Amino acid sequence: MSLKNKVAIIGVGCTKFGENFDLDYKDMLVESYTEALEDAGIGPKEIDAAWLATAFPDMAHYEGNSGSSLADPLNLFGIPTTHVTNYCATGMDAIRNAAMAVASGNARFAYIGGVEKMRDVPPRDSLIAQVVKTGHPVVGKGATAPGMFAMLETRYMAVRGVDRTPFAEISVKNHYNGSLNPKAHFGRPVTIDAVLNAPMIAYPLGLYECTPVSDGSASVIITTPEIAKSLKKDSILIKALTLSIDSGWNPQFDKSNQFLGFKSTQNAAGMAYKEAGIKNPHDEIDFAEVHDCFTITEVVNYEDLQFCPRGEGWKFIHEGHSTREGELPVNVSGGLQSSGHPIGATGVRMVYELVTQLRGKAGKRQLENVRVGLAHNLGGPGSVASVAILSRAD
Repeated sequence: MSLKNKVAIIGVGCTKFGENFDLDYKDMLVESYTEALEDAGIGPKEIDAAWLATAFPDMAHYEGNSGSSLADPLNLFGIPTTHVTNYCATGMDAIRNAAMAVASGNARFAYIGGVEKMRDVPPRDSLIAQVVKTGHPVVGKGATAPGMFAMLETRYMAVRGVDRTPFAEISVKNHYNGSLNPKAHFGRPVTIDAVLNAPMIAYPLGLYECTPVSDGSASVIITTPEIAKSLKKDSILIKALTLSIDSGWNPQFDKSNQFLGFKSTQNAAGMAYKEAGIKNPHDEIDFAEVHDCFTITEVVNYEDLQFCPRGEGWKFIHEGHSTREGELPVNVSGGLQSSGHPIGATGVRMVYELVTQLRGKAGKRQLENVRVGLAHNLGGPGSVASVAILSRAD
Protein backbone atom coordinates (compact mmCIF):
# COMPACT_ATOMS: atom_id res chain seq x y z
CA MET A 1 0.00 0.00 0.00
CA SER A 2 1.30 3.44 -0.93
CA LEU A 3 0.97 6.03 1.84
CA LYS A 4 1.42 8.98 -0.50
CA ASN A 5 -1.00 11.80 0.40
CA LYS A 6 -3.13 9.45 2.52
CA VAL A 7 -1.84 10.47 5.96
CA ALA A 8 -1.39 13.88 7.60
CA ILE A 9 0.64 14.70 10.69
CA ILE A 10 -1.32 17.16 12.86
CA GLY A 11 0.47 17.00 16.21
CA VAL A 12 4.06 16.61 17.42
CA GLY A 13 5.80 16.85 20.77
CA CYS A 14 9.28 16.23 22.16
CA THR A 15 11.06 16.34 25.50
CA LYS A 16 14.58 17.60 25.93
CA PHE A 17 16.96 14.74 25.22
CA GLY A 18 19.82 14.11 27.63
CA GLU A 19 20.46 12.90 31.17
CA ASN A 20 16.89 13.23 32.40
CA PHE A 21 17.49 11.89 35.89
CA ASP A 22 14.58 13.93 37.24
CA LEU A 23 12.14 12.21 34.86
CA ASP A 24 11.28 8.54 34.64
CA TYR A 25 10.11 6.61 31.57
CA LYS A 26 6.45 7.49 32.08
CA ASP A 27 7.15 11.16 32.90
CA MET A 28 8.89 11.67 29.55
CA LEU A 29 6.13 9.90 27.66
CA VAL A 30 3.47 12.06 29.32
CA GLU A 31 5.40 15.24 28.51
CA SER A 32 5.79 14.58 24.78
CA TYR A 33 2.23 13.20 24.50
CA THR A 34 0.72 16.26 26.16
CA GLU A 35 2.61 18.57 23.82
CA ALA A 36 1.51 16.59 20.74
CA LEU A 37 -2.11 16.44 21.88
CA GLU A 38 -2.20 20.20 22.42
CA ASP A 39 -0.56 20.74 19.05
CA ALA A 40 -3.13 18.51 17.32
CA GLY A 41 -6.03 20.27 19.02
CA ILE A 42 -7.91 17.06 19.79
CA GLY A 43 -8.89 15.27 22.99
CA PRO A 44 -7.50 11.92 24.18
CA LYS A 45 -10.87 10.22 23.63
CA GLU A 46 -10.51 10.83 19.89
CA ILE A 47 -7.43 8.62 19.57
CA ASP A 48 -8.48 5.27 18.05
CA ALA A 49 -5.17 3.40 18.21
CA ALA A 50 -1.67 3.89 19.59
CA TRP A 51 1.84 2.61 18.98
CA LEU A 52 4.70 2.52 21.51
CA ALA A 53 8.28 2.66 20.22
CA THR A 54 10.80 1.31 22.75
CA ALA A 55 13.79 -0.61 21.41
CA PHE A 56 15.31 -2.08 24.58
CA PRO A 57 12.71 -2.49 27.35
CA ASP A 58 14.93 -4.84 29.34
CA MET A 59 17.91 -2.48 29.46
CA ALA A 60 17.38 -1.17 32.98
CA HIS A 61 13.79 -0.90 34.15
CA TYR A 62 11.56 -3.24 32.11
CA GLU A 63 9.29 -0.43 30.93
CA GLY A 64 8.13 -0.82 27.35
CA ASN A 65 7.64 -4.57 27.15
CA SER A 66 4.10 -4.10 25.89
CA GLY A 67 1.60 -1.47 24.81
CA SER A 68 0.44 -1.27 28.41
CA SER A 69 3.53 0.83 29.18
CA LEU A 70 1.94 3.51 27.00
CA ALA A 71 -1.71 2.96 27.83
CA ASP A 72 -1.20 3.16 31.58
CA PRO A 73 0.50 6.58 32.01
CA LEU A 74 -1.57 8.18 29.21
CA ASN A 75 -4.88 6.61 30.27
CA LEU A 76 -5.44 5.28 26.77
CA PHE A 77 -7.16 2.08 27.83
CA GLY A 78 -9.77 0.39 25.66
CA ILE A 79 -8.03 0.94 22.30
CA PRO A 80 -5.48 -1.21 20.46
CA THR A 81 -1.97 -0.30 21.61
CA THR A 82 1.02 -1.97 19.98
CA HIS A 83 4.66 -2.15 21.05
CA VAL A 84 7.20 -1.90 18.19
CA THR A 85 10.92 -2.63 18.39
CA ASN A 86 13.22 -2.68 15.36
CA TYR A 87 16.71 -1.60 16.40
CA CYS A 88 17.33 2.12 15.79
CA ALA A 89 14.51 2.22 13.23
CA THR A 90 12.00 1.50 16.01
CA GLY A 91 10.41 4.97 16.13
CA MET A 92 9.99 5.42 12.41
CA ASP A 93 8.69 1.88 12.00
CA ALA A 94 6.04 2.60 14.65
CA ILE A 95 4.93 5.64 12.63
CA ARG A 96 4.86 3.47 9.49
CA ASN A 97 2.54 0.96 11.15
CA ALA A 98 0.26 3.69 12.50
CA ALA A 99 0.16 5.38 9.09
CA MET A 100 -1.01 2.15 7.46
CA ALA A 101 -3.86 1.94 9.98
CA VAL A 102 -4.97 5.48 9.14
CA ALA A 103 -4.56 5.05 5.37
CA SER A 104 -6.59 1.83 5.42
CA GLY A 105 -9.44 3.43 7.35
CA ASN A 106 -8.81 1.34 10.47
CA ALA A 107 -8.17 4.45 12.60
CA ARG A 108 -9.25 8.09 12.31
CA PHE A 109 -6.63 9.41 14.74
CA ALA A 110 -3.51 7.42 15.66
CA TYR A 111 -0.86 8.26 18.24
CA ILE A 112 2.81 7.22 18.23
CA GLY A 113 4.98 7.62 21.32
CA GLY A 114 8.72 6.93 21.18
CA VAL A 115 10.59 6.72 24.49
CA GLU A 116 13.79 5.27 25.87
CA LYS A 117 15.32 5.53 29.35
CA MET A 118 19.03 4.75 28.95
CA ARG A 119 20.91 6.86 31.50
CA ASP A 120 19.77 5.12 34.66
CA VAL A 121 22.55 2.56 34.28
CA PRO A 122 26.24 2.97 33.36
CA PRO A 123 27.02 2.59 29.62
CA ARG A 124 28.66 -0.80 30.18
CA ASP A 125 25.41 -2.06 31.68
CA SER A 126 23.29 -0.87 28.75
CA LEU A 127 24.04 -1.40 25.07
CA ILE A 128 27.50 -2.88 25.65
CA ALA A 129 25.99 -5.48 27.95
CA GLN A 130 23.75 -6.60 25.08
CA VAL A 131 26.74 -7.84 23.06
CA VAL A 132 28.84 -9.03 26.00
CA LYS A 133 26.12 -11.28 27.41
CA THR A 134 24.50 -12.46 24.18
CA GLY A 135 25.47 -13.47 20.67
CA HIS A 136 27.97 -15.84 19.06
CA PRO A 137 30.94 -16.60 21.35
CA VAL A 138 33.49 -15.78 18.62
CA VAL A 139 32.01 -13.29 16.13
CA GLY A 140 29.47 -11.74 18.51
CA LYS A 141 31.23 -11.04 21.78
CA GLY A 142 32.61 -7.52 22.03
CA ALA A 143 31.14 -6.42 18.70
CA THR A 144 30.20 -2.97 19.99
CA ALA A 145 28.69 -0.26 17.82
CA PRO A 146 31.80 1.99 17.94
CA GLY A 147 33.98 -0.97 16.97
CA MET A 148 31.81 -1.94 13.99
CA PHE A 149 31.46 1.59 12.62
CA ALA A 150 35.16 2.30 13.22
CA MET A 151 35.98 -0.53 10.82
CA LEU A 152 33.62 1.05 8.29
CA GLU A 153 35.52 4.33 8.56
CA THR A 154 38.97 2.77 8.19
CA ARG A 155 37.70 0.94 5.11
CA TYR A 156 36.26 4.15 3.68
CA MET A 157 39.47 6.13 4.30
CA ALA A 158 41.59 3.44 2.67
CA VAL A 159 39.42 3.07 -0.44
CA ARG A 160 38.57 6.76 -0.91
CA GLY A 161 42.01 8.04 0.01
CA VAL A 162 40.92 10.54 2.68
CA ASP A 163 41.97 11.28 6.24
CA ARG A 164 39.81 11.95 9.33
CA THR A 165 39.13 15.60 8.42
CA PRO A 166 35.75 15.19 6.62
CA PHE A 167 34.41 13.10 9.49
CA ALA A 168 35.51 15.68 12.02
CA GLU A 169 33.70 18.29 9.92
CA ILE A 170 30.48 16.30 10.38
CA SER A 171 30.90 16.57 14.13
CA VAL A 172 31.62 20.31 13.98
CA LYS A 173 28.54 20.91 11.79
CA ASN A 174 26.17 18.87 13.92
CA HIS A 175 27.35 20.20 17.26
CA TYR A 176 26.95 23.75 15.97
CA ASN A 177 23.43 22.94 14.79
CA GLY A 178 22.68 21.38 18.16
CA SER A 179 23.71 24.60 19.89
CA LEU A 180 20.65 26.18 18.23
CA ASN A 181 18.32 23.42 19.45
CA PRO A 182 17.04 23.84 23.05
CA LYS A 183 15.97 20.18 23.16
CA ALA A 184 19.35 18.75 22.17
CA HIS A 185 21.44 16.67 24.60
CA PHE A 186 24.57 18.71 23.83
CA GLY A 187 24.15 22.45 23.37
CA ARG A 188 27.58 23.82 22.54
CA PRO A 189 29.75 23.94 19.39
CA VAL A 190 33.08 22.13 19.09
CA THR A 191 36.15 22.98 17.02
CA ILE A 192 37.74 20.70 14.48
CA ASP A 193 40.90 20.57 16.59
CA ALA A 194 38.88 19.44 19.59
CA VAL A 195 37.27 16.67 17.52
CA LEU A 196 40.56 15.44 16.05
CA ASN A 197 42.33 15.48 19.43
CA ALA A 198 39.52 14.07 21.55
CA PRO A 199 39.98 10.80 23.47
CA MET A 200 39.84 7.83 21.13
CA ILE A 201 36.86 5.49 21.51
CA ALA A 202 37.59 3.04 18.68
CA TYR A 203 40.12 4.20 16.10
CA PRO A 204 39.51 6.34 14.12
CA LEU A 205 36.36 7.40 16.01
CA GLY A 206 37.03 9.95 18.75
CA LEU A 207 34.70 11.02 21.54
CA TYR A 208 32.98 13.80 19.58
CA GLU A 209 32.32 11.49 16.63
CA CYS A 210 30.09 9.11 18.61
CA THR A 211 26.48 9.74 19.54
CA PRO A 212 25.69 10.07 23.25
CA VAL A 213 23.53 7.64 25.22
CA SER A 214 20.41 9.63 26.10
CA ASP A 215 16.99 9.68 27.71
CA GLY A 216 14.05 11.18 25.85
CA SER A 217 10.61 10.90 24.31
CA ALA A 218 8.90 12.21 21.17
CA SER A 219 5.29 11.93 19.99
CA VAL A 220 3.32 12.19 16.75
CA ILE A 221 -0.43 12.27 16.05
CA ILE A 222 -1.73 11.45 12.58
CA THR A 223 -5.05 11.40 10.72
CA THR A 224 -6.32 11.60 7.15
CA PRO A 225 -5.73 14.75 5.07
CA GLU A 226 -9.49 15.27 4.83
CA ILE A 227 -9.95 15.27 8.61
CA ALA A 228 -6.91 17.50 9.04
CA LYS A 229 -8.39 19.98 6.59
CA SER A 230 -11.72 20.00 8.43
CA LEU A 231 -9.83 20.79 11.64
CA LYS A 232 -8.02 23.63 9.85
CA LYS A 233 -4.70 22.22 11.02
CA ASP A 234 -1.26 23.21 9.75
CA SER A 235 -0.75 19.62 8.69
CA ILE A 236 2.16 17.90 6.98
CA LEU A 237 1.62 15.10 4.46
CA ILE A 238 3.44 11.79 4.36
CA LYS A 239 4.71 11.30 0.80
CA ALA A 240 6.50 8.02 1.55
CA LEU A 241 7.51 5.89 4.53
CA THR A 242 9.48 2.73 3.84
CA LEU A 243 11.40 0.03 5.68
CA SER A 244 14.04 -2.39 4.41
CA ILE A 245 15.93 -5.18 6.16
CA ASP A 246 18.89 -6.45 4.17
CA SER A 247 21.16 -8.44 6.47
CA GLY A 248 21.29 -10.26 9.76
CA TRP A 249 23.51 -9.45 12.71
CA ASN A 250 26.70 -10.46 10.83
CA PRO A 251 26.81 -8.53 7.52
CA GLN A 252 30.53 -9.31 7.26
CA PHE A 253 29.57 -12.76 5.96
CA ASP A 254 27.79 -11.25 2.94
CA LYS A 255 30.28 -11.63 0.08
CA SER A 256 28.66 -8.80 -1.87
CA ASN A 257 29.10 -6.32 0.99
CA GLN A 258 31.84 -3.83 0.11
CA PHE A 259 31.56 -2.06 3.51
CA LEU A 260 31.26 1.33 1.86
CA GLY A 261 27.54 1.82 2.49
CA PHE A 262 24.39 0.03 3.59
CA LYS A 263 22.04 -1.97 1.35
CA SER A 264 19.19 -1.34 3.76
CA THR A 265 19.45 2.43 3.31
CA GLN A 266 19.87 2.14 -0.45
CA ASN A 267 16.78 -0.06 -0.78
CA ALA A 268 14.61 1.91 1.65
CA ALA A 269 15.56 5.14 -0.14
CA GLY A 270 14.84 3.65 -3.56
CA MET A 271 11.38 2.54 -2.45
CA ALA A 272 10.67 5.93 -0.85
CA TYR A 273 11.71 7.91 -3.92
CA LYS A 274 9.56 5.72 -6.16
CA GLU A 275 6.55 6.12 -3.85
CA ALA A 276 6.99 9.89 -3.52
CA GLY A 277 7.70 10.35 -7.24
CA ILE A 278 11.16 11.81 -6.65
CA LYS A 279 13.58 11.51 -9.57
CA ASN A 280 16.49 13.64 -8.32
CA PRO A 281 16.84 13.56 -4.51
CA HIS A 282 19.59 16.20 -4.47
CA ASP A 283 17.36 18.76 -6.19
CA GLU A 284 13.94 17.72 -4.86
CA ILE A 285 14.75 17.23 -1.14
CA ASP A 286 15.10 20.57 0.67
CA PHE A 287 16.64 19.25 3.91
CA ALA A 288 17.17 15.96 5.73
CA GLU A 289 17.55 14.37 9.15
CA VAL A 290 19.77 11.30 8.72
CA HIS A 291 21.13 8.68 11.08
CA ASP A 292 24.53 9.95 12.23
CA CYS A 293 25.18 7.47 15.05
CA PHE A 294 28.85 7.98 14.12
CA THR A 295 30.32 10.56 11.77
CA ILE A 296 31.20 7.95 9.13
CA THR A 297 27.53 6.97 9.01
CA GLU A 298 26.42 10.41 7.86
CA VAL A 299 29.07 10.43 5.14
CA VAL A 300 27.97 7.10 3.64
CA ASN A 301 24.32 8.14 4.08
CA TYR A 302 24.91 10.99 1.64
CA GLU A 303 25.87 8.41 -0.96
CA ASP A 304 23.27 5.78 -0.07
CA LEU A 305 20.48 8.41 -0.14
CA GLN A 306 21.73 9.68 -3.54
CA PHE A 307 22.48 13.18 -2.29
CA CYS A 308 25.80 12.92 -4.11
CA PRO A 309 27.62 10.42 -6.38
CA ARG A 310 29.06 7.21 -4.92
CA GLY A 311 32.45 7.86 -3.36
CA GLU A 312 31.89 11.60 -2.90
CA GLY A 313 30.20 11.71 0.49
CA TRP A 314 33.36 13.12 2.04
CA LYS A 315 33.34 15.94 -0.53
CA PHE A 316 29.68 16.69 0.22
CA ILE A 317 30.55 17.74 3.78
CA HIS A 318 34.03 19.07 3.04
CA GLU A 319 32.66 21.48 0.41
CA GLY A 320 29.85 22.61 2.72
CA HIS A 321 26.87 21.24 0.81
CA SER A 322 25.21 19.78 3.94
CA THR A 323 25.64 22.80 6.22
CA ARG A 324 22.78 25.14 7.13
CA GLU A 325 23.90 27.43 4.32
CA GLY A 326 24.48 24.59 1.85
CA GLU A 327 22.32 23.35 -1.00
CA LEU A 328 20.95 20.38 1.01
CA PRO A 329 21.18 20.99 4.79
CA VAL A 330 21.49 17.79 6.81
CA ASN A 331 20.81 17.37 10.53
CA VAL A 332 19.95 20.99 11.32
CA SER A 333 18.60 19.69 14.65
CA GLY A 334 22.11 18.59 15.60
CA GLY A 335 21.44 15.03 14.54
CA LEU A 336 22.13 12.13 16.86
CA GLN A 337 25.62 13.56 17.42
CA SER A 338 24.23 16.54 19.33
CA SER A 339 20.52 15.86 19.91
CA GLY A 340 21.25 12.46 21.44
CA HIS A 341 19.95 8.98 20.74
CA PRO A 342 17.29 7.50 23.04
CA ILE A 343 16.80 4.72 20.55
CA GLY A 344 13.02 4.23 20.47
CA ALA A 345 12.43 7.98 20.42
CA THR A 346 14.97 8.95 17.73
CA GLY A 347 12.92 8.24 14.60
CA VAL A 348 9.91 10.00 16.09
CA ARG A 349 12.12 12.96 17.03
CA MET A 350 13.35 13.18 13.45
CA VAL A 351 9.75 13.40 12.20
CA TYR A 352 9.10 16.03 14.89
CA GLU A 353 12.00 18.04 13.46
CA LEU A 354 10.79 17.75 9.87
CA VAL A 355 7.28 18.87 10.84
CA THR A 356 8.60 21.78 12.92
CA GLN A 357 10.82 22.97 10.06
CA LEU A 358 8.12 22.55 7.41
CA ARG A 359 5.74 24.62 9.54
CA GLY A 360 8.36 27.37 9.91
CA LYS A 361 8.40 27.05 13.70
CA ALA A 362 11.96 25.90 14.41
CA GLY A 363 13.18 29.15 15.98
CA LYS A 364 16.91 29.84 15.71
CA ARG A 365 17.52 26.74 13.65
CA GLN A 366 14.74 27.48 11.11
CA LEU A 367 15.66 27.05 7.45
CA GLU A 368 14.22 29.24 4.71
CA ASN A 369 11.78 28.10 2.03
CA VAL A 370 11.64 24.38 2.86
CA ARG A 371 8.75 22.33 1.49
CA VAL A 372 10.04 18.73 1.33
CA GLY A 373 12.02 16.98 4.06
CA LEU A 374 13.52 13.50 4.44
CA ALA A 375 14.20 11.49 7.61
CA HIS A 376 16.33 8.35 7.73
CA ASN A 377 17.06 5.75 10.41
CA LEU A 378 19.66 2.98 10.29
CA GLY A 379 19.54 0.16 12.82
CA GLY A 380 21.66 -2.66 14.17
CA PRO A 381 24.85 -3.37 12.21
CA GLY A 382 23.30 -1.53 9.27
CA SER A 383 20.76 -4.30 8.74
CA VAL A 384 17.54 -2.26 8.90
CA ALA A 385 16.72 1.19 7.53
CA SER A 386 13.66 3.39 7.26
CA VAL A 387 13.10 6.48 5.11
CA ALA A 388 10.28 9.01 5.48
CA ILE A 389 9.52 11.84 3.06
CA LEU A 390 7.22 14.63 4.24
CA SER A 391 5.92 17.79 2.60
CA ARG A 392 3.71 20.75 3.30
CA ALA A 393 0.05 20.17 2.51
CA ASP A 394 -0.53 23.53 0.80
